[in-house]
Amino acid sequence: MTSVNTKPAPTASSEAGTSPHSTSPHGTAPHSTATVSTGTGGTPSPRIIARPRASRLRALDGLRLIAALMVAAYHYGGRDGEVAKAWGSSAKLQFPTLHEWFAYGCLGVHIFFVISGFVICMSGWGRPLRSFFASRASRLLPSYWAAVILVTMVFALPVVAYKAVSPSDALLNLTMMQQPLGVDRVLGVCWTLWAEVRFYALFALCVVMPGANRQGIILFCAGWTMAAAIAQAANEPLLDLVLMPEYAPFFIGGIGLYLIHRDRHDAYAWGIVGVSWLIGQHYAVSSLWHAPNPDFFSYRTSSGIILVVTFGFIAVAAIALGWLNWAHWRWLTVAGALTYPFYLVHEHLGWVAIKAYHQTLNIPSSATLLLTIATMLLLAWLLNRLVEDRIGPRLRSALSRPRR
Repeated sequence: MTSVNTKPAPTASSEAGTSPHSTSPHGTAPHSTATVSTGTGGTPSPRIIARPRASRLRALDGLRLIAALMVAAYHYGGRDGEVAKAWGSSAKLQFPTLHEWFAYGCLGVHIFFVISGFVICMSGWGRPLRSFFASRASRLLPSYWAAVILVTMVFALPVVAYKAVSPSDALLNLTMMQQPLGVDRVLGVCWTLWAEVRFYALFALCVVMPGANRQGIILFCAGWTMAAAIAQAANEPLLDLVLMPEYAPFFIGGIGLYLIHRDRHDAYAWGIVGVSWLIGQHYAVSSLWHAPNPDFFSYRTSSGIILVVTFGFIAVAAIALGWLNWAHWRWLTVAGALTYPFYLVHEHLGWVAIKAYHQTLNIPSSATLLLTIATMLLLAWLLNRLVEDRIGPRLRSALSRPRR
């Protein structure tokens, strides 16, 4: 039996902080050449193909954690609602000055969507549909299932003041289909996952299935932008549900930024990013701005909203252009790994932690805020180690295995 060494083809990564050619969640891959073996009769017998070593965009991991902490600040101190029960009073009274800044934290979700557009374009480029689906499912589902089960169990405890959803609704939540089916959500933040899933479906059908290439992706971005504008004008609920006019500019902008990452001189990509930013800031202002009103918990200025949206686009652009390649610390990889499980559990379980620290132990508000974030990060680390690292690879392998 003889073997022939060939140059390995680039492969896209499914992880949020990796370069287009990285395959390891830790930013490196084994360095070796692809090998094709020939057996009797000259029939090729495929061997495992190792991927080339590549660098990781660790700054993207850091930005993801910043966006998650923004959302946490909003949920803990930038709004009223259930969290007021945890504090024992309005968060406005707990943070007389900071609550005005925390109110902008909800825009961390928009930054997540820009990052998602970048990452999904990166991970879908050159990847078959089965592999793309396996990558996304193995990334999203293990921690999500664990978070749904954990929150349901904690809220069912007699000492916890918050009401758990019914067993039937909790089971349905495991499908991620609770929002379109009108069922109570176990996780308050899961509405963003429903937006992500719809984006994945659009990208898979329009880009991954026919085969990702620059021209096809540009047409996808242009077509989605136009279709979303038409959906907004038509005021048709079905079109809004599929095309997501309010969030489409952020996903599309992220895709454009990935094209810039591949070729910074791509004028079409810069056009996609510019148009997406212009439309995105409009939707952000129209949905989050209101006139000053004492009945509202917080007041966000339109210029403040625009600045935060602009920060998200510029930050991802800086990463795409390589300006932040110096931020290559290994702890950023850990931060990126903790972001998703932290995002899932921080809101509802944060209420429980805030009440325990602030009302039961009489810890001051500022210290309670920091302790709660630290507790949720510790829980996220446990989910990453005990759930994601163990179940994720097995799920990906099972879903990637071709049928015989």
